[in-house]
Amino acid sequence: MQPVIKACTLDDLDALRKISYRTFNDAFGHMNILSNMKAYLDRAFDADKLRDELSDASSLFYLLHADGELAGYLKLNESAAQTDINDPQSIEIERVYVKKSFQSAGLGKLLLGKAKEVAAAKKKTYLWLGVWEKNDRAIAFYQKNGFYVIGKHPFFMGTEEQTDLIMRKDLSIV
Repeated sequence: MQPVIKACTLDDLDALRKISYRTFNDAFGHMNILSNMKAYLDRAFDADKLRDELSDASSLFYLLHADGELAGYLKLNESAAQTDINDPQSIEIERVYVKKSFQSAGLGKLLLGKAKEVAAAKKKTYLWLGVWEKNDRAIAFYQKNGFYVIGKHPFFMGTEEQTDLIMRKDLSIV
């Protein structure tokens, strides 16, 4: 079955919460203190917070289905909703997550392609994202897909301050 990406709506709130919680916990749970993970997950994926984000015209969510199940998702932010930079010429990829059982199947690249497609349609000149400096696999993935480091910013996992690398991908908008 061909993977399908569709816009996420308020009707998808429960599915979005579940996959957000699961994929973030799978990716980082083993590398962080349990209390900090719980604090972050409860805050970031609170139903009211996600409902507000889904209702914000500056944020876009997409759900990825593969083999008949929800396999991943993507969250994009335009300048007003960005976590940093706030450049109207850019789109932030705030979240791009794929379930462990679907990793290494090209789905992350498919979601990055969706981000590029959205950016092109909105005539943006670049994409950017923050990635934890200890997430070597993700950093290598982004570098392989044309992103390069342009800076750093803090990211709070509960009470622990961590460092995210800010990576950028320039787009050729015709």
